[in-house]
Amino acid sequence: MYVSEWENGRRSISDRYAAVLRNLLGVTDTELRGAPQKSTLPTADGYDDLLSRIDSASSVSASMVQAFNSQTELLRTMDRERGAAGLVDQMTGHLAALEDALNFAVLPTTRRPVALALAGASTLAAWQAIDSGAVERAWRHYELAKRAARDAEAPMYLAHAMAEQAYVLCDAGRPALGVDLVRDAQRTVGQSASPRLRAWLHAAEAELCAHAGMADDCKRALEAATDAIPPGPVDRDPDMLSIFLNGAHLARWRGNVLGLLGDVEAVTSLYGALEVMDPTFVRAKAGLHTDLAHAHLSRAEYEDANTHLRQARLLASRTGSVRQRRRVDLLSERL
Repeated sequence: MYVSEWENGRRSISDRYAAVLRNLLGVTDTELRGAPQKSTLPTADGYDDLLSRIDSASSVSASMVQAFNSQTELLRTMDRERGAAGLVDQMTGHLAALEDALNFAVLPTTRRPVALALAGASTLAAWQAIDSGAVERAWRHYELAKRAARDAEAPMYLAHAMAEQAYVLCDAGRPALGVDLVRDAQRTVGQSASPRLRAWLHAAEAELCAHAGMADDCKRALEAATDAIPPGPVDRDPDMLSIFLNGAHLARWRGNVLGLLGDVEAVTSLYGALEVMDPTFVRAKAGLHTDLAHAHLSRAEYEDANTHLRQARLLASRTGSVRQRRRVDLLSERL
């Protein structure tokens, strides 16, 4: 009964129910209730409040920036293991605090560290929004991340935000435009990219080329990613904390891309990645099982495909991943 009254506007959503629905649906308060009405009343002289905010922002210390980054790291870990849907309130509050600190910081020495922290948090929030199916929110977060990266004079963060934003275009049915954006990201960062970020950008280019039907370009980009990836098991880029990529991760990515092309090597790559995958990457594991199902379907191996789809559906439901569930549903229609 309440749902009908909420939809018809006969009853407003109380704060108690709003908190439950935000976590259940993975939406922000504005997406749930609509934008609040702006006050048309005249405001009093606000200079005292403005100066207070400026003074507060100017006192943001290195330890406070570290606290912001630690909060981003905690949210990243929770997202990786449990999914994004239940983190909407925390992520919204975190971004608001960072934006507020940046908006009232005056001098570059204060602005840059806060802007860098905001760039990293915004790309995480954007990817969470993609996973929740909130594509407009994802796009806006990527725009925020790009602005913050430019403010921080951090081309690596800018390139990362641009390349991830290309996935929004791909999911919207414009993969060729996404390829152009990833390549623009590569030009933006140029030679200043770390080897791991360079490999990540090439792998992203390969995936988007596969979606765009650009098979030759796709294979060239995969080779470039393989050439660029640093050896060894370490996966975290010390210069770009949003990037997790090593040889095992790249093998999974390569298998996904080859599966999109219908290449027979996809299954071997994906099973190799499954054997060494970090068990804490729960949503990524859902994606890996989905990739395996796709690869088996391409080979008309329907029983194996169905087995992996069941695993993928279970893990996608556990993390509340709308994006992965959509992939599972589309593949299930082919069985």
